[in-house]
Amino acid sequence: MPADWSREEVEATIADYLAMLASELAGVSYNKAAHRRKLAELLDGRSEQAIEFKHANISAVLIDLGFPYISGYKPRSNYQLLLYEVVSERLAANPQLLSVAAADADQPIVVPEVDDILSVLTSPPTSAEPPRAVQQSQVRRSFSTNYLEREARNRSLGLAGEQFVLNFERARLLSLRKDDLAGRIEHTSRVRGDGEGYDILSFEESGRERLIEVKTTKYGRETPFFVSSNEVAVSESHADEYHLYRLFGFRLSPHLFTVSGTLQATCWLSASSYLATVR
Repeated sequence: MPADWSREEVEATIADYLAMLASELAGVSYNKAAHRRKLAELLDGRSEQAIEFKHANISAVLIDLGFPYISGYKPRSNYQLLLYEVVSERLAANPQLLSVAAADADQPIVVPEVDDILSVLTSPPTSAEPPRAVQQSQVRRSFSTNYLEREARNRSLGLAGEQFVLNFERARLLSLRKDDLAGRIEHTSRVRGDGEGYDILSFEESGRERLIEVKTTKYGRETPFFVSSNEVAVSESHADEYHLYRLFGFRLSPHLFTVSGTLQATCWLSASSYLATVR
């Protein structure tokens, strides 16, 4: 059985991963295989598969820290606490990477063009268990900003995602020869405001309403997103019509998955903020 990873191995692997992530967020190309080969020279005989597993563990840690991850390394949550500690420390000690992440989260974006918009639809990720809850009594995050939440608040990104879904829905209904329904699609968040609990009013082939809440990220498919209590409530009261459209990889290669019904039933929900009054 392979020995546990030493702190030195963990440090080297995290440093390599964060170097790749910095390049990705800055839009600079890099070679994963070359990085992996160079990293292997610093490790104690670790296989390429073991290195990739550790990279996937780092992705999971970054998500738990509210930080973007390398989408090519699908998160694996069964990581050691040491990994969380070192990643948190390394990020806090790297103001340049934090600055790059902040700039990327805030970056204005335009609606990407695709050759066949209906081909962007893919299956949602699956998870049999809720996300791992890191014990904050054991370790404290070393920086304050949640960069995933910061990206979610990027109004330019949100509007671009909604416009993309409007285009998708028109194409879907036109492909079904429902031109009349395609012409009735409503950009609800613009027409009625953000209080409706969904962004777009579209239709099923039968003519029944389809209420669509759009969540958009430039990052990977497993990136968590933020929903409001109003969105949860509307999904409960309109469960048969409610659809969540999750756009991911929106910067370079947009893809989309959808889930239908109540958010309580289709997503793991956890509190991310509190309403407080002084007592």
